[in-house]
Amino acid sequence: MPKTKFQNVIFTLMMSFLMVYAMICYNISLNIGGMSNQVFLMAFGEMKIMWPVAFVLEFFIVDNLAHKLAFRIVTPKDRPFAITAAISIMIICIMCPVMSLIATILFKNAGSQFVAVWFQTTFMNFPVAFFWQLMYCGPLIRFLFGKMFPEK
Repeated sequence: MPKTKFQNVIFTLMMSFLMVYAMICYNISLNIGGMSNQVFLMAFGEMKIMWPVAFVLEFFIVDNLAHKLAFRIVTPKDRPFAITAAISIMIICIMCPVMSLIATILFKNAGSQFVAVWFQTTFMNFPVAFFWQLMYCGPLIRFLFGKMFPEK
C-alpha cells in the first residue's frame, strides 16, 4: 500500500503503534488478572521501549522477510486481499515470537524458566495478535493511511 519510503515509514509507525499498544494492554491485563481502565495508561510505560523496537524490527528486517515468505504462497497476480492477508500473516508469524522474546527478557523476570515463559508468552499472544491484526488493526490502519495518502 505505501508507494514511497516516506509512506512506508508512516505506515509502519502507525501499524506498529496500534499493534504494540493493544498487545501491551492485553499482556498487562493478563498479568494483573483482568482488564481495567488503568491498563490503558499503564501500557504507555512499556510503549516507550516496545514501540521503537517493533518499528525498527518491522521496517528493517521483518517487512522484507515477510514479503519473501508470502510470495512463496501467493503471486503478484493473485487478488489484492490474498496478497495482503499472506503478508500480514507472515509478519505476525515473525513478529509475535520475536516481540514475545523481547517482552520476556525485559518484563517477565523468567529466571531459570526463561524458555518456558517465552513459549507461554508467545502462545498466549499469537491468537490475539493474529485476530487483532487481520480483523481490526490492519484494516483500520490501511483505511486511515488511504485517507492520508489517497491514490491518484
